[in-house]
Amino acid sequence: MKKNYAPEDELLFLALGGSGEIGMNVNLYGCRGKWLMVDLGMTFSGGEYPGVDLVFADLDFIEERLDQLEAIVITHAHEDHIGAVPYFAADLGVPIYATPFTMDLIKRKLAEAGLDGEVALHTIEEDHGSFTVGPFGVTYLPLAHSIAEGNALLIETPHGRIFHTGDWKLDEDPIIGEPTTEEELAEIGDEGVLALVCDSTNVFNPAASGSEGAVYTGLLEEVQKHSGKRVLVTTFASNVARLHTLGEVARETGRTLCVAGRSLDRIIEVAEDNGYLTDFPKPVDWNEAMRLPRGEVLILATGGQGEPRAALGRIADENHPLELVRGDVVLFSSRQIPGNEIAIGTIQNKLAERGITMVTDRQSMIHVSGHPGRPELEELYGWLRPEILVPVHGEMRHLQEQARLGKANGIPDAVVQQNGDIVRLAPGKPERIAQVRAGRLVLDGDLIVPADGETMAMRRRLMRDGVVIVALDRALNPQIDAVGLPLDEDYEEFATEARADIGKALGRLKGADRKSSQAIREAARLAVRRAAQRWSGKKPQVRVLLAKG
Repeated sequence: MKKNYAPEDELLFLALGGSGEIGMNVNLYGCRGKWLMVDLGMTFSGGEYPGVDLVFADLDFIEERLDQLEAIVITHAHEDHIGAVPYFAADLGVPIYATPFTMDLIKRKLAEAGLDGEVALHTIEEDHGSFTVGPFGVTYLPLAHSIAEGNALLIETPHGRIFHTGDWKLDEDPIIGEPTTEEELAEIGDEGVLALVCDSTNVFNPAASGSEGAVYTGLLEEVQKHSGKRVLVTTFASNVARLHTLGEVARETGRTLCVAGRSLDRIIEVAEDNGYLTDFPKPVDWNEAMRLPRGEVLILATGGQGEPRAALGRIADENHPLELVRGDVVLFSSRQIPGNEIAIGTIQNKLAERGITMVTDRQSMIHVSGHPGRPELEELYGWLRPEILVPVHGEMRHLQEQARLGKANGIPDAVVQQNGDIVRLAPGKPERIAQVRAGRLVLDGDLIVPADGETMAMRRRLMRDGVVIVALDRALNPQIDAVGLPLDEDYEEFATEARADIGKALGRLKGADRKSSQAIREAARLAVRRAAQRWSGKKPQVRVLLAKG
């Protein structure tokens, strides 16, 4: 390979996000001097980066090679696959390919970002739709997932075919969509698959994920148990099949539907515009819902992941027009995303304190995962019979475990890679041949900055230790203001001692240092920091302001 990492007569794979973590999926395939990007997702900070919600993959590698990038192909519309599109697609300057439901959401994101018409968009209208860009032929293959129009990609290259699963599961009753059949998948395997690049999320689950159709029965039975009570269901807004199910449950139980949450409103609108939810009951507004008898309303609400500003969080805080009282019921028709346990627990505790009944998927069949368990993975291996397995969409423990599972099921080679590893899939034996930068970026206010930069490092220090501001007038008399130090009762004594320490430190300066702004600031900074450590055990950030003149 050339030092600039341009792919030659070979087939390369490089993940910039989504390998070694769950979320933020960005994958690149390289062949004959060109790259194809699959998905452009984001993840949520989860508190890891103070003051930041959105986290992106660092695309520096491909941004330095834009003349080699052919297109962005999107598998489905979850945020960890499309969330970064409005922030990077215009600068990448290549067309985006997606199916209609996914493309509708992408268009709305671009319009909200003021990028309407700035990105070339190609909608693949039919199931099993195909197109060619550069040395890559791409065919969409519908697979079941927890969103409308989940797809795998069959990528044809001069070196063989790649089956890129995206997020998927097996489901005999998916409610929405018609997944590619077992026979069709086996036929693809008969024709030969070089590499299976496969979702690893649920590799430790010994059972299959379960059918969306079974959730209908579970939700129906659960709602029927609570006649006379106001029932709220929280679920992932993007799960169109689940929304269809809840519409049917409302109809079957004689309840009127009410929807709370902008993301739910948006998904329902997009789904209806694209031929889904065609018989979805017309929801009533919040005021009407509150006027109905308690047992005649079914509320659909966002916030099942503990988001404090979402509908369920505000309802739990009694800060929303929709109200729940003792004896009412909340059904959590969703799983806990790792990292959200504390936030979800906080809301559940608030609801419990008020005597509200809660039911989760651990108590009742009201949710199934959108990702494959071990039996589903093994079935796919048997149908496709790939030469190489490349686990993605998982933490390192998931990737390693799927590699072991694949080899135990007869796949000759498995490559465990992580973000930044360039893997040569062909020709020859698959192997990691290089490692490139694959960092993280964060949306901080209106700016995208490095996640490992000084801004985030300083913000963590401020959170941990606080800050002290020292102002020195022309006579070098200090004024002190401390923020975030645990000195509420002792603050005045600390400040008096710190001012005295500054005077002593400045008095020890000699020669040119007595007039050096830099030396004066540093002496005052160290004196205050030592005083703060004596009084609080903290080492705060100290900023010294020196009057001019």
